[in-house]
Amino acid sequence: MITEFTTSAQFSVSPERIYNSWLDGVEHSAMTGGEATGTNQVGEIFTAWGGYISGTNLELESNALIVQSWRTTEFGEDDEDSRIEITLTSTEDGCLLTLEHSNIPDDQPNYMLGWENHYFTPMKAYFDKTP
Repeated sequence: MITEFTTSAQFSVSPERIYNSWLDGVEHSAMTGGEATGTNQVGEIFTAWGGYISGTNLELESNALIVQSWRTTEFGEDDEDSRIEITLTSTEDGCLLTLEHSNIPDDQPNYMLGWENHYFTPMKAYFDKTP
């Protein structure tokens, strides 16, 4: 099973728009379609998809980098948190979001597909409607 991977997606909005939306519970909920809580403070806890996902903000660099611990309700009690690192790069057409997901327990589903289906696809539709 894949225990780490890197994936990316292009968006038609600025890195600032993605950064702020990712860390704000109301905007995160709107851009993904799943209930979320969030904060833009290091050390604070977030949730996504109605509590299916939870974690902590580990490192934040305004409009450029989000590093979070990350786990789902499918992780075992003894499983360590996985880690996501999101890099936001300004492009001519908006923003390139590069996501590195690491330390995924061996028995977990294909989260690369999950990022595409439950994040990147709804985010693109949302930001196309609400630039």
